Amino acid sequence: NVERSETLLRKIITDLEQSKQALEQRGQALETALQQLQTTQGHLVQSEKMSALGTLVAGVAHEINNPVSFVHGNLSHARSYVTDLLSIIHAYQQTYPVPAESVQYCLDEADLEFLEQDLGKLLTSMQVGTERIREIVRSLRTFSRLDEAEFKAAHIHDGIEGTVMILQHRLKACGDLPEIAVVQDFGPLPLVECYPGRLNQVFMNLLSNAIDAVQERYRETPDRTFMPCITIQTRLHTGDRQDTAVICITDNGTGIPAQVRPHLFDPFFTTKAVGKGTGLGLSISYQIVTEQHHGTLVCESLPQGGTAFVVTIPCQQHANTAAT
Repeated sequence: NVERSETLLRKIITDLEQSKQALEQRGQALETALQQLQTTQGHLVQSEKMSALGTLVAGVAHEINNPVSFVHGNLSHARSYVTDLLSIIHAYQQTYPVPAESVQYCLDEADLEFLEQDLGKLLTSMQVGTERIREIVRSLRTFSRLDEAEFKAAHIHDGIEGTVMILQHRLKACGDLPEIAVVQDFGPLPLVECYPGRLNQVFMNLLSNAIDAVQERYRETPDRTFMPCITIQTRLHTGDRQDTAVICITDNGTGIPAQVRPHLFDPFFTTKAVGKGTGLGLSISYQIVTEQHHGTLVCESLPQGGTAFVVTIPCQQHANTAAT
């Protein structure tokens, strides 16, 4: 009886251990499924937000482009008309060198000589201004390809410049914050096979984080002598099997502690205050670069302070292996 009891007890213990292991495995599976669900939910929310932003930006660009194109197109005609009118006035002056008193009064009041000199400068400045607006519109249109799903060969520099343009309002001096210098050190790059809109999303996330970092360091500098700066470098790395586009976004901000760096690309991980960050930007950027473009995204802490995020993207990828 004792032996039977011991055998039965051992069997019960074994069954309990197996049940415990099964429950632990099931618990781990449920935890993994929950994390995947949260990640997917976060990606959907972020994707929807960026898609809405892209639609808004495209609409604004379209509305601005129409009147600006009208003004810009008519400036050349206005310059031609003004030149003709001034030629007519000169012809009258040569034919009637001594104008009537009333005409001379009008000429003196209008200061014809100054008007003739300044009018050309005025038209030139107006043309420069409309050209600048058209450049901004082109950048907006480039950036508005956020929801573009097409896999194509694109100019990486266009996406970077468009993103910088979108962030101009955060780069300018505001209140007690100084202007943030942006250094663009672009090397020659070929067309890169990619999802342009998705890479724009990566550039937006990395540059936004860099702006936050340099602004935070400025606030923490007691004597306010710190000069915030962000550097964007692009290089072509020639390899044995394939060429790779390398994009490095460096800031001289607060830097990232060593204990934090291993978790940077974890979903919902953030060091920002509540309400300031979702913890999805870097996670989604990492997925876009690594899974959808078969590249790499790494974070490097700089000895002199600051952070560098390095993105590498193969210049050519097989369309059938690209993520959809």
